[in-house]
Amino acid sequence: MSVVSAIIGTAERVPLPDVVIRAAIQRLCSRTATRLAGHDAAADAAFAGRMMLRPIAEGAAAGRDEVPAAFFAAVLGPSRKYSCCFYKTDATTLQEAEEEALRQTVEHAGLADGQTILELGCGWGSLSLWMARQFPHAKVTAVSTSQAQRAYVEEQAQRRGLLNLRVVTADMNVFAPDGQFDRIVSVEMFEQMMNWRKLMTRLRSWLAPEGRFFMQIVTHRSGSHLFDRLDRDDWIAQHVFTGGLMPSHHLVRQFDDIFTVEKEWCWSGTHYQRTANDWLANFDTHRDAIEASLRKVYGEETALWLRRWRWFLLATSCLFGYARGTEWGVSHYRMKAAE
Repeated sequence: MSVVSAIIGTAERVPLPDVVIRAAIQRLCSRTATRLAGHDAAADAAFAGRMMLRPIAEGAAAGRDEVPAAFFAAVLGPSRKYSCCFYKTDATTLQEAEEEALRQTVEHAGLADGQTILELGCGWGSLSLWMARQFPHAKVTAVSTSQAQRAYVEEQAQRRGLLNLRVVTADMNVFAPDGQFDRIVSVEMFEQMMNWRKLMTRLRSWLAPEGRFFMQIVTHRSGSHLFDRLDRDDWIAQHVFTGGLMPSHHLVRQFDDIFTVEKEWCWSGTHYQRTANDWLANFDTHRDAIEASLRKVYGEETALWLRRWRWFLLATSCLFGYARGTEWGVSHYRMKAAE
């Protein structure tokens, strides 16, 4: 048994101090960074080849979809942005970081009023609601796999008088929209998709002439890897992110016969580190309310899952803060259909 699995096994039974959990996560990050250090384009090509053998989606968010909306309302910022936020200064608040990340996303995607826009994996609607408000003459279609998310976004759109936003629930394995779109945007959904080639091929057919596809994903600087359910050390894969992957920053280049990267941007991992730290602070502040919401799902295992969710937030902070944010980070790509 490794040191990491021993610590996690102990923490499953009794609470451990954050410093111990952080040390275990740091060790796991170091091990993974060392393993990925020598990965190159050939490794990405091999990884992309293995992805082709999988279905588009394999239930990557299974550990999170059943969690009540009240949990995310307590942990996330005012916009309920369940993805990386952008901190311009040391004094930036979570709300300000949410808004700056949304502003940059809109800018990088090249969005404009009057466009038809499809968002894949809309989560709790932070970007879709932002787009619908900022571009009143645009037609926004938001796609989620969660009925709870759809209900929340629709309620918010109605409350805000946003008549240009439509929300649908769909399995990405079979989703097929009506018509074509000027822009397709996806924020931290492709990490839950396994067969990028199959999905990207479909996406290209959904784009209008001169349309663009924008994607935000978390990435490692050099190597792609899976969250392995069989790895006893990787409890995130076992309990929270089953079936997910961490792409390299360059993995998208393996699909340049489908989409050509027109422009790309990189955010330091420290932005996600601070995002997770702010979520963790909210978690601790609203612990009683969070415990009550989780009890509806986990029952007698609520105490265990409270610890697991804190570990997830700690792990996110440690992972993206590793090596001062230079190892793992966030990548933006604006792409056009390959000729």
